[in-house]
Amino acid sequence: MSQKRTPLPIIVGSGGVSPAGRVSFNHAYRRMVLDALAADKRQSTLTSLGRLMGLGDNVADDSVEQAIRNGTLVRKIEHFDVERIQWNNAMTLGATHDEGYTFKVAKRQMPQHIPPNWTVSDLDDKQVLVHCQGDLAVLTQDLRPSKVTSAGQLPTGFDPAALYASRSHPRGLQMTVYGASDALRSTGFSIDELKNMVRPDQLAVYSGSAMGQLDQDGYGGLMQNAFTGKRPTAKNLALGLPEMPGDFVNAYVLGSVGETAGIIGACATFLYNVKRGMDEIRSGSKRIVIVGNAEAPITPAAIEGYRTMGALTEDEALMALDNSDTPDNRRACRPFSSNAGFTLAESSVWIVLMDDALAMESGARILGSVGDVFVNADGYKKSIPGPGIGNYVTVAKAMASARNMLGEDGLRTSTYMHAHGTGTPQNRVTESAIMSEVAKAFDIPSFTIAAIKSYVGHSLAPAGGDQLSAILGAWQDGIIPGIKTIDHIADDVARDRLHFPLQDEERDIDTMRGAFVNSKGFGGNNASGFFMSPKQTEHMLERRWGSSALTQALGRQEKTQETADAYDQVADSGEVAPIYRFGEGVLEGDDLDITDSAIKVPGFAHSIDLDLDNPFEDMS
Repeated sequence: MSQKRTPLPIIVGSGGVSPAGRVSFNHAYRRMVLDALAADKRQSTLTSLGRLMGLGDNVADDSVEQAIRNGTLVRKIEHFDVERIQWNNAMTLGATHDEGYTFKVAKRQMPQHIPPNWTVSDLDDKQVLVHCQGDLAVLTQDLRPSKVTSAGQLPTGFDPAALYASRSHPRGLQMTVYGASDALRSTGFSIDELKNMVRPDQLAVYSGSAMGQLDQDGYGGLMQNAFTGKRPTAKNLALGLPEMPGDFVNAYVLGSVGETAGIIGACATFLYNVKRGMDEIRSGSKRIVIVGNAEAPITPAAIEGYRTMGALTEDEALMALDNSDTPDNRRACRPFSSNAGFTLAESSVWIVLMDDALAMESGARILGSVGDVFVNADGYKKSIPGPGIGNYVTVAKAMASARNMLGEDGLRTSTYMHAHGTGTPQNRVTESAIMSEVAKAFDIPSFTIAAIKSYVGHSLAPAGGDQLSAILGAWQDGIIPGIKTIDHIADDVARDRLHFPLQDEERDIDTMRGAFVNSKGFGGNNASGFFMSPKQTEHMLERRWGSSALTQALGRQEKTQETADAYDQVADSGEVAPIYRFGEGVLEGDDLDITDSAIKVPGFAHSIDLDLDNPFEDMS
């Protein structure tokens, strides 16, 4: 009996936008290693950022280059005035004599429920006179400075809302439309071409945001408007839902009727969704899967919430680390060194997966492949945000899987780790202990650890996508980003069998066969993923399909690559709007052609097959 072939999930597209720039074609990754790049790649990276930020093409101008450097990565918060955060201060107004006091107020500002110690009389059609007997509790507007002034923000000058008819969408959904469009176009296929490759139910979108949309157009407006004298809108609740990024991709970008799910796992959310996509492709149920997340948490409320948890790097602690009177915002995140907390960030990162047979047949770009992803909880915990043992399990299983695919020597010499690396004192101890113990268990002599939150901050749900995008870039350029915001490794960091590069390190791409992404989330949400390089992926495809078939597939890639490259040339110029098909191709039940064996959906070349297997045939 022939052995069943498990489909291999191939990464055929990658895109989005992060504090480092546009994700597709490795521009965001290259911003992290800018000074280690060859001249041509450095120039193309600066040009991409210059256009994205509205600074033009004259990047040879030193002032323009400096503006690009200053306006990217982790830096001082630009989204709001950190010196003047709006606040409502509770006060009690006490009467100065027994008779109480009197004030005038507009009728439209009167409360619907009149306090029992008020006496109200009309002055005219618009105003009333209120006599208050006793104390009066009021809220007065105040302005306070933020104790946290650092964040990873999208490049200065880039406004996703200005690129399409955003209609008061929350920022996270604006970033979704841009990021998913970028990833899909990076494949070199149009939306219609992708939809016509497979049956409608063989296409899926797995996405979500860990915290939902928190600004005033989302949950922020829903929760705060009533307390600030405004009204919630009809959109606040619906657009704030955490799964809404995936819903937007289905409804306005892809027009998909396939499977969808918003899988949420705190800071491990990206890998949770990758696992779902991987599992569905491996099972044969899905052939094309779009995975991604968008998060836009740079709001005063979110920053204050994480600060009061003791999770964020406050300016005072940052200055104490440097014995300085000024916070070094650029170096706010310091993984595995003397540090004081993590740095919140916004990002939108997406990948497109295909099964290997479809990728070969279509001539898709091969950016890498998903080897395995593991998810485990912590068991009993002392506190919800505290780490536990689950991450030991996920890292060890990911390494064991990599060993099975690459062999003992391949695991030891041709892989490295993108750590969660948040920059908190607790993370530097616990995550380094995990990686050291597992490296010893698998006899890895020197396991290289990267930590790119030092560049882009912690974007919560998309954080694993930020890490993966850096891996995809390193497989093209052979440079592993060093942890350049630090100058030493803290004494309590486990270092046995581990190598923490403080500067960018060059590697021979032929020796880079795989890499790991590690994610640790509040609540015990642990995930570790193993991904394989393009060269390793092509090697496996050749083993499965033969050298002749692979050669033909690579030949078909030329047209796909040409189309993708053409998009890359204009992607930052503003000439190409994000894909946003609002109200286009809307279908009703009468538009479907339904029989007992198939459903024909307009806009798709193939029908949905209703000739389904009975999974319980042996019991029927």
